[in-house]
Amino acid sequence: MCKIYVIDAIMGAGKTSGAITKMKEDISSKYIYVTPYIKEANRIVESCSDRQFIAPEHKGKGKLENLHYLIGKGYNIASTHALFKTYNDYTKELISNNNYKLILDEVFDVLETIPLHKDDIKLMLTTGLAHTNEDNYVIWDDGTYEGTKFDEIKSMALSHNLMLIDNTLMLWNFPVDIFTSFTEVYILTYMFDAQIQKYYYDINNINFKYLGIEKNNNTYKFSEKNMMPEYVKNLKNMIHLIEDDKLNLIGETRTALSSSWFDREIHKRNKPLIKALKGNLINLFNNRFKSSSDDNMWTVYKAAKPALSGKGYTKGFVSVNARATNEFREKKNLAYCANIFFNPYLKNFFMGKGVNVLEETYALSELVQWIWRSTIRDGNEICLYIPSSRMRNLLIDWLDSLSK
Repeated sequence: MCKIYVIDAIMGAGKTSGAITKMKEDISSKYIYVTPYIKEANRIVESCSDRQFIAPEHKGKGKLENLHYLIGKGYNIASTHALFKTYNDYTKELISNNNYKLILDEVFDVLETIPLHKDDIKLMLTTGLAHTNEDNYVIWDDGTYEGTKFDEIKSMALSHNLMLIDNTLMLWNFPVDIFTSFTEVYILTYMFDAQIQKYYYDINNINFKYLGIEKNNNTYKFSEKNMMPEYVKNLKNMIHLIEDDKLNLIGETRTALSSSWFDREIHKRNKPLIKALKGNLINLFNNRFKSSSDDNMWTVYKAAKPALSGKGYTKGFVSVNARATNEFREKKNLAYCANIFFNPYLKNFFMGKGVNVLEETYALSELVQWIWRSTIRDGNEICLYIPSSRMRNLLIDWLDSLSK
């Protein structure tokens, strides 16, 4: 039976180092290490050279075909979340037959929104193409359909991977039995209690156990204990928040700078609030920080990026949901122009299944993961602008709790 362990520890606690120790010491087992970025997969290949990890390549019919070949041959494998998403029934069979263990670096997008207009959903359901069952899965009914409009929808429905929430939100659902095909699964993350993958496990009755990280003789290992890195106690003094009433005024209301706020403001004729926020960023980076563009890092929702981009900081854009990458570790002047909320349809769906959604913790986890792409991960001080009062206060409360 598969055993799932969640290594829930703050960034910098040594989760990746602990995983490398595990794979080096457990020489009788075969591993698949999955990370968001190919650079991190290559890091595992180099760090575990004695275990001969291989990263799948585009050969013949593509990476998935090459992955199947490598699994069949019993190689240790390092690959990406993107490839993991494509795993199918044959992948599952190969994994199970070859007794692989999985290390998943950061939570995976186990649920993904499918952009299908509600009118198209209504058309699909009322014309006999498909229906939903009591578990919200889309069941494809029309065996003669050969069109292109719903071709992807048909494929996902026939694979039993498609859910419909409130006749509005179409969700691709990662096959949960992929996880149970491994003999053991280790998930490296932080604040797992607030993550979608945790709620997905809850509704699928998947049990897991929390572990931490312990350091002995300069070696990091997975442990029943959870060591808190020394630097954490001083974090409050290392993160310098911009406390400026004029710059922060734009984010005073609870929903200011949320995704829906930007959707509304971007479509206004003169975009006064968007222009004001852009002016704040220009003032911040060019006058307050007076920093090189190489030092600057900022984010906003993807749709709003063009409207907020400006001289001196545009090249420092880092996706609002960035995780598990060291690529931006030199950045020291930061601006986080987002206010994260849980998708309301998805929240209602989980709560309807009896799952408690921790929306404030979810927002905090997204924020701290983004901040830790910067030089703070190396123990260096940063300056940070968070115009949303809600997000700023979540961070302040978290920092206060760590220093106690």
